[in-house]
Amino acid sequence: MKVLPAPSFAVLLFVTLKFSTAASSLSSRTSRTNYHLAQAYLDKYYTKEGGPQIGEMVARQRNTMVKKIKELQAFFGLQITGKLDKSTMDVIKRPRCGVPDVANYRLFPGEPKWKKNTLTYRIDKYTSSMTSVEVDKAVEMALQAWSSAVPLSFVRINSGEADIMVSFETGDHGDSYPFDGPRGTLAHAFAPGEGLGGDTHFDNAEKWTMGTNGFNLFTVAAHEFGHALGLAHSSDPSALMYPTYKYQQPYGFRLSKDDVKGIQALYGPRKPFPGNPSVPHTPPHQPDPCDSSSSFDAVTRLGKELLFFSDRILWRRQVHLPAGIQPSTIMSSFPQLMSNVDAAYEVADRGTAYFFKGPHYWITRGFQMQGPPRTIYDFGFPRNVKYIDAAVNVKDTQKTLFFVGDEYYSYDERKGKMEKDYPKYIEEEFSGVNSPIDAAVELNGYIFFFSGPKAYKYNVEKEDVVSVVKSSSWLGC
Repeated sequence: MKVLPAPSFAVLLFVTLKFSTAASSLSSRTSRTNYHLAQAYLDKYYTKEGGPQIGEMVARQRNTMVKKIKELQAFFGLQITGKLDKSTMDVIKRPRCGVPDVANYRLFPGEPKWKKNTLTYRIDKYTSSMTSVEVDKAVEMALQAWSSAVPLSFVRINSGEADIMVSFETGDHGDSYPFDGPRGTLAHAFAPGEGLGGDTHFDNAEKWTMGTNGFNLFTVAAHEFGHALGLAHSSDPSALMYPTYKYQQPYGFRLSKDDVKGIQALYGPRKPFPGNPSVPHTPPHQPDPCDSSSSFDAVTRLGKELLFFSDRILWRRQVHLPAGIQPSTIMSSFPQLMSNVDAAYEVADRGTAYFFKGPHYWITRGFQMQGPPRTIYDFGFPRNVKYIDAAVNVKDTQKTLFFVGDEYYSYDERKGKMEKDYPKYIEEEFSGVNSPIDAAVELNGYIFFFSGPKAYKYNVEKEDVVSVVKSSSWLGC
């Protein structure tokens, strides 16, 4: 909070009287002492509050001293003047309990919250100061910061109305809360509910960035999504929900204790893993993709992206842009899959992808699940097959190859049936490729097989391996 100069304190706090020079000096020192004492008290026990349905982040602290004084006076039944008069200072100087008159974290009036555990979000309008890929990543990581603490999952959609609509706006943008240009108010979000509820707007007049040269989008987005989930502002300066901007490092970010208490007051803590209640569902560690021993459980193309799965982690990269990739959780993109995907493949002509876990598989269009899981025996696998190691769709033949142990099967996508005379041995048909195969994907007429830390580039026409690289090289290492 900006400290007012001494003459302003005198006007605010005292009626000007004709004292001697010595008395005036003493009065000025007393006014300063009282002001700083009151400021510390109000900052500790009272918090700035947004509107009943909207929360915002500002670039710097606004002068809300008078508002806080009025809150204190109302709480203690004093005359509400907004001034640090004698009766108000008497209250401030009393010994008191350390529990704040309002909690450090705050909830919106009526405590609105989402009544479901899977929420959709959509980025409707982008900013010109960042690439769309950077915006997508910042938003995804900001939502993940909250899902690490509560049983909420976020699913991105690319069309239609989402629970949380994200957009960059300028000035008056139709929601009765116009932006004010550079600095000032950076963004705002609406509390959970119908219509505008959950919607999150960023001032496009700001310079947005992934780093520190401007306003860090992750930092502001994570704060605003707290509002979109039902949190108002916190008076704890270390909290993400503190009303003024303070840069937060996106990678390895953890919510403060105050933020966790606040969000869990609405949604409860994230539950343990199904089937293993002794293991808490804590955020996964950030793995080193360039570890020479790294490997993948599954790899598939999905539209213009390549997806790499390992344990609970998912890497997403543009097909022709391997640099700058950061991990997220599988749950953040595919809540139904949770973790540990065995195999995956896409049939691009249909716009569908298939994900396998144990004896079940899921169908998606983009990142949207199409119904409940189904059994792998729909494909015609014998009952002794309990899971799939890897799968790849070969576009020219319209066949999908499934790899199980040291064998593979061929499925005719046009006929919808498994081909006869299978399974066959991998080493006989794919010379030079080690088995078992962990993952496979086709790109530009080549099949890339992943086995442990190695990736084999296989020429289908020549039926031979043309190169071997580290699996980690696919993540820009």
